Amino acid sequence: MSNLQAQNAYNAYKQNSVTTASPGELTLMLYNGCLKFMHQAKKGILEKNIEMKNTNLIKAQNIITELMSTLNMDLAVSNEMMPLYDYMNRRLMEANIKSDPSIIDEVEGLVVEFRDTWKEVIKFNRQKQFVGNQL
Repeated sequence: MSNLQAQNAYNAYKQNSVTTASPGELTLMLYNGCLKFMHQAKKGILEKNIEMKNTNLIKAQNIITELMSTLNMDLAVSNEMMPLYDYMNRRLMEANIKSDPSIIDEVEGLVVEFRDTWKEVIKFNRQKQFVGNQL
C-alpha cells in the first residue's frame, strides 16, 4: 500500500468515524480537538509562530462556541456549564492577545476535566444500555 493510499484510507476512516458517532462521542471528539488545537497554539507561542498560535486558538474557541450552542438550557447542569465555557473562551482570547501559554494551560485543565467527565457519562450510559438490553 502506497503512502497516498494509506492516507486516503485513514481519511475515509476518520470521516466514517465522525458520521457514525453518537452525539456523546461527537462531544468527546470536540473536547479532544480543542485540546489538540490548544497544544498546537502553545507550540506556536514557543516557536514564535504568531499565525500558528492565532489559527489554533481560534479553532479552539470555535469548538468551545459550538459546545456552548449545543447546551440544553432547560437542564440545571447546562446553566452551570455555560459560564465556564464563556470563561474559557475569554481566557483563550486573552492568551492569544498576550501570547501566554500559562493561560492556555489553565483552559486545558478545564477542558480535560470536562472531557474526562464526559467519558465517564458515555461509559455509564453504555453500561446502562447493556444492562437494559439484558433484561
